[in-house]
Amino acid sequence: MKLKRFFLRYYPPGIILEYEKHGCLKTKSINLLDLTPETNPNELVMEIMRSERLITDAQTEQVKQLILRLQQKQRQQDHHRFCFCKALKAHILPLTNVAFDKSGSRFITGSYDRTCRVWDTTSGTELRTLEGHRNVVYAIAFNNPYGDKIATGSFDKTCKLWCAESGKCFYTFRGHMAEIVCLAFNPQSTLVATGSMDATARLWNIKTGEEVVTLMGHTAEVLSLCFNTVGDRLVTGSFDHTVTIWDVASGRCVHTLIGHIGEISNVQFNWDCSLIVTGSMDKTCKLWEAVSGKCVATLSGHREEVLDVCFDLSGQLIATASADGTARVFSATTHQCLVTLEGHSGEISKICFSPQGSRVLTASSDKTARLWDVQSGVCLQVLEGHTDEIFSCVFNYEGDTIITGSKDNTCRIWY
Repeated sequence: MKLKRFFLRYYPPGIILEYEKHGCLKTKSINLLDLTPETNPNELVMEIMRSERLITDAQTEQVKQLILRLQQKQRQQDHHRFCFCKALKAHILPLTNVAFDKSGSRFITGSYDRTCRVWDTTSGTELRTLEGHRNVVYAIAFNNPYGDKIATGSFDKTCKLWCAESGKCFYTFRGHMAEIVCLAFNPQSTLVATGSMDATARLWNIKTGEEVVTLMGHTAEVLSLCFNTVGDRLVTGSFDHTVTIWDVASGRCVHTLIGHIGEISNVQFNWDCSLIVTGSMDKTCKLWEAVSGKCVATLSGHREEVLDVCFDLSGQLIATASADGTARVFSATTHQCLVTLEGHSGEISKICFSPQGSRVLTASSDKTARLWDVQSGVCLQVLEGHTDEIFSCVFNYEGDTIITGSKDNTCRIWY
């Protein structure tokens, strides 16, 4: 094996090694999730050198410089104040979802009008319309970090794979017996996973267009799913109150996570694949060990259903959004509630961290999105202008652009 070059990953902090093995180029990640501006770079370099045989003594200084660049990025204060840029009359019927590509230069919108549209973020112009579904386009995604393909899941029971550049439909994946309501690409961009109201999830091969396996075991709708960052595990959450961890290679069930007493609203792996967080209509979140399937904590405090939950990119914080109109930030290690975010006058259906992890963004039925400081819980900004409930909000990779999607048929770009 021979190391060819280094790549820097800012969010979450890490160094990617590109190396050659048997004539093939491969990559591996050195995750630096605990890196802070105070970390001693010399000690960290020595630690990396001890554990990573690809890096030679001659490259010590280069690794140190990469660490210093990551720390410099961390020192940049996040004082960005978002200004309303553009309202896009995106569709003739209500939107269902919005999603960025990796660079943030393009985003996509799904809609009840049976289409998915691709937009240029800077100009707000529509680049193309992806047409062909016979019912609501509900679940959408780019195959990040590549961004050359788009998957759309529809109430017509099919998933379509599209070329992001030309808008050509590569494949239509058929097999589900009911509406498709969630989907995800694996990190290698070789598979698409779809979850359906037919109580199954399915894996599809992007190259051949063939179904790889049907994941059967749930007894009610599969409403959420997530690959881990390695791509060897998939987690699914269902209205049957359970969560299942699947081995991607074999399609077998590794663990069924039982403990919630309400429907599962969302599931997510943390970055290093060690933990899974689940949100439920039973008003709680639970934290599970991914390897053992053991429940390590129940995060309680909400008075109504938990509608969304997520990790920050470092995996050290968890944010929850509830129908009680509040959001909460918990520590993933101590399981304590650090701050409660109060100010919305309606239920919060969506929540996400900024890439830097210092801000939380919430979307509410009160027609506003809010930006919060993670440390203090102070509301920094109210993003107003939509005339109906906001159900989707997302940051771009750098955290300096926000898209909000609303039932008023528009999405808004905020810089």
